[in-house]
Amino acid sequence: GNTKIEEACEMYTRAANMFKMAKNWSAAGNAFCQAAKLHMQLQSKHDSATSFVDAGNAYKKADPQEAINCLNAAIDIYTDMGRFTIAAKHHITIAEIYETELVDIEKAIAHYEQSADYYKGEESNRQVSANKCLLKVAAYAAQLEQYQKAIEIYEQVGTNTMDNPLLKYSAKDYFFKAALCHFIVDELNAKLALEKYEEMFPAFTDSRECKLLKKLLEAHEEQNSEAYTEAVKEFDSISRLDQWLTTMLLRIKKSIQGDGEGDGDLK
Repeated sequence: GNTKIEEACEMYTRAANMFKMAKNWSAAGNAFCQAAKLHMQLQSKHDSATSFVDAGNAYKKADPQEAINCLNAAIDIYTDMGRFTIAAKHHITIAEIYETELVDIEKAIAHYEQSADYYKGEESNRQVSANKCLLKVAAYAAQLEQYQKAIEIYEQVGTNTMDNPLLKYSAKDYFFKAALCHFIVDELNAKLALEKYEEMFPAFTDSRECKLLKKLLEAHEEQNSEAYTEAVKEFDSISRLDQWLTTMLLRIKKSIQGDGEGDGDLK
């Protein structure tokens, strides 16, 4: 009867917590999973989803693939219940496991995109969360040389944030990144994009990012790799370049003929 199943649920959960205390993560994950399945038999969807999430969090420390399976099971229940915000949150957790543990960037991108979709479908205050996921997608897309996809996202997020008094400061960053992606593909496109961004968002013109782009375009046009490196160095001395920007700037530098430095360097 149901009472017996409820008792079994409790016992599995207690066992799972004891396994957690003993740091036996696989056994804890397994016990939470059993509890989740019994909750499902009792038609208590919410408790079942919670147990699947607990199982996922335990497995994360021992078996990343099993963690993903449990979190996906929880997501199925939450979406079935119309709880898209919480489903989005768990998609991010899965994306992070793919990023760090399993190093499968394509799958990480897919889960960040799904999360952004769910956030966008919810009330407007979730837009910031959606943007965070989209920016992850854009950064990876650019690394994988899917520049068009990255450009579309950076432009979209830049346009969304430039009218928001709290967020507009970061809009210049997104237009800067979009322009760099354009630049790698085609110098003329980058020029046109730059003009478009300055027109859309006049504050961009005075930014250090915009000034750097203009110097880089000029150096590229003159095929002057020293001037290119100098401009980057000057920028970096005030705002440190992160790994992503360094990668993109190096890709552009390699297209300057006569840059006989092989892999090249920016410093």
